[in-house]
Amino acid sequence: MSAHTGQQPLEEQIGEWRGYLRRRPALHPPDVDELEGHLRDQVAMLRQVGLSEDEAFLVAVKRNGSLDAVSREFAREHSERLWKQLVLAEGAGPAAAATSRLEAIILVVLAIAAALTIKIPALFGVQIDGPAQDVYAKNLSLFVFPYLACYFAWKRHLDIGGCVRLALPFLAAAIFVNMVPFVPRGQTEQLSALHLPIALWLVIGITYAGGRWSTSDARMDFVRFSGELFIYYVLMAFGGGVLTAFTIMMFHAIGIDAQWLAQAWILPCGAMGAVLVGSWLVEAKQSVIENMAPVLTRLFTPLFTVLLLVFAGTMFWTGNPIDVDRDVLIAFDLLLVVVVGLVLYSASARDAQAPPDFFDALQLLLVVSAVAVDAIALGAIAARISAFGFTAHRVAALGENLILLVNLAWTAWIYARVVRRRTPFSTLERWQTAYLPVYAVWAAVVVIVFPPLFGYR
Repeated sequence: MSAHTGQQPLEEQIGEWRGYLRRRPALHPPDVDELEGHLRDQVAMLRQVGLSEDEAFLVAVKRNGSLDAVSREFAREHSERLWKQLVLAEGAGPAAAATSRLEAIILVVLAIAAALTIKIPALFGVQIDGPAQDVYAKNLSLFVFPYLACYFAWKRHLDIGGCVRLALPFLAAAIFVNMVPFVPRGQTEQLSALHLPIALWLVIGITYAGGRWSTSDARMDFVRFSGELFIYYVLMAFGGGVLTAFTIMMFHAIGIDAQWLAQAWILPCGAMGAVLVGSWLVEAKQSVIENMAPVLTRLFTPLFTVLLLVFAGTMFWTGNPIDVDRDVLIAFDLLLVVVVGLVLYSASARDAQAPPDFFDALQLLLVVSAVAVDAIALGAIAARISAFGFTAHRVAALGENLILLVNLAWTAWIYARVVRRRTPFSTLERWQTAYLPVYAVWAAVVVIVFPPLFGYR
């Protein structure tokens, strides 16, 4: 569980415990109800012998045993559930089954709409591989994000006013990126195309939270959703790539070139529709894939730590400075974003009540290494600006690296206190989730302010 009991009312404590338990993949709602009944019986018995609500709750939870152990026991007894959850709504009543069917229909309609929306520019003669392909780059997120927002608006039962407020950012973004007089393929146009999805993803997060965005738990739920969606999307992308390759091969065997079909329809339409399908899978099959989070973070954390340490050591040994090229800066920023993502997803999968262990120390080493590399990159960017002046790319890189440095540096400070058992892990969770809007705000600044600031070049 990620929250401290403190002086919370008993029902709130049981609600958080139940919410954590429901995310275990082997446990179904009836199982959770049964375990909650045992917990309440234990609490009632302990209250009768004089314990306070807080004390009774903590002792009862302890007596119920480790939730992970309970989950594993259910998994051994009902291993077929984990497979059936991928395709079936097992045990659902008629009302739940009808809602599930309706949700699937709505999802399919929205996915088809997103897939067809990316073909709208082609109706006006703008081909995805033609000279005006920047239209697709600028509008990529607008082809699919509004439909994803509609899906969550339906799921969270937004009223008419909420839907109107939700539509405004997408409408404003569509007008802005298509009406601004960008210099074709200029820096500000490229930066807008890169940063607009980041800014609009915050709108998706607010919609996903359904009015709870101000709470750390809701923001962490969105982090989990984003990570799980990424995993599903990558898996679907691999599957789609194999399907496309076989399509081209089979038609080629009968003398027909199907490559145009793959390039013009299968790949772009599939890429848009897969965002909706992946989101539905995350929502409908919660917890089936989230067990990958601890595995992936524990696998890649040491690998990225070694990478950063070897890079920094090699740079100091050889005396070679960082080449402040645009592609190099993008690669460095992506590397640092991956580090932040590893920390975030690790936090989303970790029991906040567990004591710090070796992996926490390894995470701290990863963050400290990232801070060092970010500081080196910032020095190289500052030197480049001092020598050659300001450009949109350099200022954007400077701002992004400063934002990442603040996040990573404070994360390192908190993590050091967590490892030394001076701060609860929940402090790190709150810091990471509270910092998320900073990235979206900076992305909005790049999209809105940079074009006129740098003469739309």
